[in-house]
Amino acid sequence: MRVRLKGINSRRKVLADGTMRTYYWAWKGGPPLRGEPGSPEFIGSYNEAVARKVMPPTGVILSVVQGYQASDDFRGLAVRTRSDYVKHIKAIENEFADFPLSALTDRRTRGVFMAWRDRLAVKSRRQADYAWTVLSRCLSWALNRGLVAANPCEKGGRLYRGSRADKIWTVDDEAAFLKLAPLHLRLPLLLALWTGQRQGDLLRLPWSAYDGTHIRLCQSKTGTRVVIPVGAPLKAALDAARKHGPIMLTSTDRRPWTPDGFRASWRKACAAAGVVGVTFNDLRGTAVTRLALAGCTEAEIATITGHSLRDVRSILDAHYLHRDPALAESAIRKLEKGTKTPD
Repeated sequence: MRVRLKGINSRRKVLADGTMRTYYWAWKGGPPLRGEPGSPEFIGSYNEAVARKVMPPTGVILSVVQGYQASDDFRGLAVRTRSDYVKHIKAIENEFADFPLSALTDRRTRGVFMAWRDRLAVKSRRQADYAWTVLSRCLSWALNRGLVAANPCEKGGRLYRGSRADKIWTVDDEAAFLKLAPLHLRLPLLLALWTGQRQGDLLRLPWSAYDGTHIRLCQSKTGTRVVIPVGAPLKAALDAARKHGPIMLTSTDRRPWTPDGFRASWRKACAAAGVVGVTFNDLRGTAVTRLALAGCTEAEIATITGHSLRDVRSILDAHYLHRDPALAESAIRKLEKGTKTPD
């Protein structure tokens, strides 16, 4: 009976006496196999190698990150968040797969992890912080379940200090983009400005979510359900738009956008329109700012954008409104109107 063994890697080599010999491995980079192909010894060594490969690791960080990825905590994350986590988990595995869990209580371990983060920061401080956060999340999950005795990544601080507090789309930015950007990118701008929703949710938004007066959606990141009355400019754009399928926003080939494809096209359109210093993600904060400038309460803003009241208050207090000159003008006009000046 013929037995097919998958993944076997082989290489022929010329020996010192001039003869040819073929060497076999269980897979590329795997353990060498004994005996000749088809022999009981060969099949036995192959089975041993496969058995060792599928055995789950124990006592090392690899066992923690694998356990975390199989947990409800990980599966409960948004699809995009899971994808980002996996990218950093692979980096963690490459660096610390065989790091013993018993060493986590050693005070020097925190320094080892911080040195790794510092090396990542040479390329990107923001991504280095993200990788540190993912490692800390994995160890925190294991600590809560009694799998490790300590989490040396707790309260590690941040290397990235950037802020987009002053990154607001101005009326001139909006006008330039609507004038010079391709037609298929104008609707995404209006949707973001008039709904305050995230890029991912807008790219997945179906036409069935729009009933002519309202847009209804469930935010993928938080699960929050929002019902947004459609303003006149957005309604005019939606009613005039051509439908190329069930998804509202499509590329030039009339297919739903991929996140990377949309970001690339958006950057090119912004450059062509002379819009610099702001991104599509800044439209969410811009929407909050414009709603507040229009006199909306924090509760009204939260109802539209899906933020919590605390998040809305944080945005208004610390990120956007205190930098908007229109607020200062409005405040002085109100002060003039409400102040009685003596003769």
